[in-house]
Amino acid sequence: GDVVKFTSAHRALGVEKGAEGRVVGKDDRTNRVSVELDGGRVVQETRHWDASAKRTSTLRTKEEAHDYRYFPEPDMVPFSFTEEWVASVADELPELPDARKERFVRELALPKHDAVTLVEDAPLADYFERAVSEAGADRAKPIANWALGELSAYLNAEGIDASCSRVTPEMLVELVGLVEDGAISGKQAKEVFAEMVRTGEAAGAIVELRGMKQVSDVGAIEQIVDRVLAANPGEVKAYRGGKQGLFGFFVGQVMRETGGSADPKVVNEVLRRKLG
Repeated sequence: GDVVKFTSAHRALGVEKGAEGRVVGKDDRTNRVSVELDGGRVVQETRHWDASAKRTSTLRTKEEAHDYRYFPEPDMVPFSFTEEWVASVADELPELPDARKERFVRELALPKHDAVTLVEDAPLADYFERAVSEAGADRAKPIANWALGELSAYLNAEGIDASCSRVTPEMLVELVGLVEDGAISGKQAKEVFAEMVRTGEAAGAIVELRGMKQVSDVGAIEQIVDRVLAANPGEVKAYRGGKQGLFGFFVGQVMRETGGSADPKVVNEVLRRKLG
């Protein structure tokens, strides 16, 4: 039998009222098949649906089938781009997010999730890079933790981006350094950060002013532990008798004696050694 071929497109109507009546236009379809079978030529075109008349009409014609989406602009002169010109334009482009993400993972050993979250916020990624440049790549992960945690929470609460942060990258680096070096605990660091946001003061100055510097001297902590154990002989006996849950009690007593300034890691080590 004869093979009937024609190309015609109807303009997308979305959820337009009356669209249910446009079944490619029954009359249009019949007419087109008749034209083709009679040896005529079906014009390649986009047709408009008239809901009131329930029929289609020519909206615009097409030159070829492949021109449905793209066709030459007659008023535009041809352009010729050399490889050198293309390369020069590429060199002027900034680092794109995907490339930046891969660099963070490759060079800074960041988890992929952290890298993705950072590059989704360009000002935050810039802030992070400034901080890492100041602190060194070995502290990239703790800086990322702060950038994605406390810093982002502060920025969101204020409705600003990282470029407007009162806590500068250099200030955050100092705070991270105090934690990493054992001068203050992670819990204290959050308190210090809140004060940095409120006052704009540097972390070191706040720690000094509040007397928050962490006690890490083993000898000093041993003396406090000895006092705590001597003051609680019943709990010591119970612990050594199998009540391991009392360990937290002893930690709490030591931290209370030091006003929360003792290094928890050292406290735990000394207590385990003393309690046996």
